[in-house]
Formats: sequence, structure tokens, C-alpha cells
Amino acid sequence: MVMLNCPDSVYPHKLRRLYWPFLSLAEASPAVHGTVAGSFTRNGHRYTIPRFSFRGPSVGGTPIRLGLFALIHGDEPAGAHALEHLLARLAEQPELATGYELVCYPLCNPTGYEAGTRHCRSGADLNREFWRDSELPEIRILEHELRTQRFDGLIALHADDTCEGSYGYSHGRALDDALLRPALAAADRVLPRDRRATIDGFAAREGVICDCFRGILAPPPEQGTRVFNLIFETPALAPLPDQVAANLAALEAILATYRGFIAYAPNL
Repeated sequence: MVMLNCPDSVYPHKLRRLYWPFLSLAEASPAVHGTVAGSFTRNGHRYTIPRFSFRGPSVGGTPIRLGLFALIHGDEPAGAHALEHLLARLAEQPELATGYELVCYPLCNPTGYEAGTRHCRSGADLNREFWRDSELPEIRILEHELRTQRFDGLIALHADDTCEGSYGYSHGRALDDALLRPALAAADRVLPRDRRATIDGFAAREGVICDCFRGILAPPPEQGTRVFNLIFETPALAPLPDQVAANLAALEAILATYRGFIAYAPNL
């Protein structure tokens, strides 16, 4: 197990409260590995973007590598707590991640989370900056991760304070759509789905949006459509435990569904 080597002074109190449960998991479970994706300094304070990984039981060959991202917007903590719960569940039930290597980034926007704001401390919306030659250190760190980790799939967890229920973005791709719909169905058991015809300014059908904003977290351009890319949104005004449970249900549904696709693919 690789442990993070970051002094307490790096993390103000609010960041430590979010961060230490992940460290405790990495300390208690040899299957959870904590490392650092990168760090940067702003206004004299050093901030770190942590990375926690879990490798499930092998089925032979190379595992399916998924990148899971939360707190890209600093005022959307449910996704981070869901990743904590997911890692804790996998530590107890590793078979849920059979054939997978999951790499979790629970704190993509540490300055925004510290301030309780959507944007980072410099005032930028990180989820409009990817692959646009951004100079923001958070984006440079995450883009480096997206390039070097070579993920097979990406899942970004968000919350929307204008929505009426859970929904997601499939980017108009058949695979994304096929993974997102079971995720929404699983989350329906916890929170209602947003079934409006227009969500977040885009046309939607049964909680699935095909279009999206520019500059969102996405695979590197050179990887093209080889990587599935999902955004799952919970209603930010719902109770936090319900948002966490909905995210967790969605994540587990995606893992089960994609594993089925991979198992079926050789017979196509």
C-alpha cells in the first residue's frame, strides 16, 4: 500500500474532514491504495488532488480501468462521499469489482470545496476548462491523469440545484446510453428521476441528455470514442445521505452492466 505523505498543514480543517476517511480506508485495507495525483500552491497554501485505487479480483488479462471523479464543482460533496462508501464496500466485498481497477479522485477542486463554491479559488468553472489549453493547475493535473492512466471509462459525479431528480449525460453515444439507463433505474430506488423534456438547457428523455457543454472532463482527444464517458447528476437540494445512496446505486449498476458487456463481447 502506498500512503500519502502530506503534512496536516497542507489540509485546512474542512479538507481534512473529507480526506481522512479515505486515508483510514487505505490504512485498514491493503486493497485500497492512496497516492497523490498532483499538488499546487495558491495564495501561499499548498493543495493536493488525491488518488485512491482499488483492484478487484482478476479474471485473467488486463483489468478494466475506470476513472471516477467527484467534487469537480466545490459545492457538490455527495459524489466524494459516494466514492468513500464505494471503496469501503469494495474492501468488504471485493467481488463487486471483479475484473476492474477503479481509480477514484474524490477531491478534484480542493479550493472550491474549501470555500464551498462551485468554482475554484481563481473563479473558474473547472468543468469548462478541459482540453482547452487551460493554465489552471487543477486542470493540468487532471489532464495528465487522463492521458497517463489510459482509462477504459470515465464517470463524473455531480449535483444540480435546479433539477427535480437524478439525470445524466450520455453524449449521444450508444454505449454511454446503455450504461446510464441502468444507473438511473438503480438510483430511482433512492431518489426520483428528473423526467422533464428539458434539463440544464438541453433536450432530455427519461433523464438522459445527449448534448453537453464544452470543456467538460472527458477522455483525451486522441483516445476518441474508445472510452465511455458518463456524467451522473443528483438533485443537490435532496438530503445528502439520499444523494450519496443514489450515486452508490448508480455506480454499482454501471460496474455490473459494463462487466456484462465485456463478457458478452467475445461472442458478438
